[in-house]
Amino acid sequence: QVQLVESGGGSVQAGGSLRLSCAASTYTYSTYCMGWFRQAPGKERERVAAIYTGGGSTYYADSVKGRFTISQDNAKNTLYLQMNSLKPEDTAMYYCAARMKSGYCHADGINYWGQGTQVTVSS
Repeated sequence: QVQLVESGGGSVQAGGSLRLSCAASTYTYSTYCMGWFRQAPGKERERVAAIYTGGGSTYYADSVKGRFTISQDNAKNTLYLQMNSLKPEDTAMYYCAARMKSGYCHADGINYWGQGTQVTVSS
């Protein structure tokens, strides 16, 4: 069983920045991919960003491209999401996720989820 623990959420004004962290109880290099998802009240869970451990390739949702950066520190077994130029529409619960075997890093392929960290952006 892999545990993922998020931290770094909070409340910021529009235009501000936050960095989310996700500490994994396993070696992050043992995962196939890791990612960040978010869910706002009344909305479906959305994939925000993902990183494929083997080659380091990344994916970003169109809504966050150029503002968010996903990274992985295998020495610390930690996943990060640097969020800049935050907008009120970024307000959501953010979840860290890990997929252990090959495949797309979509929600239905995720093996482990964190408990989430709340991000609130005020205008």
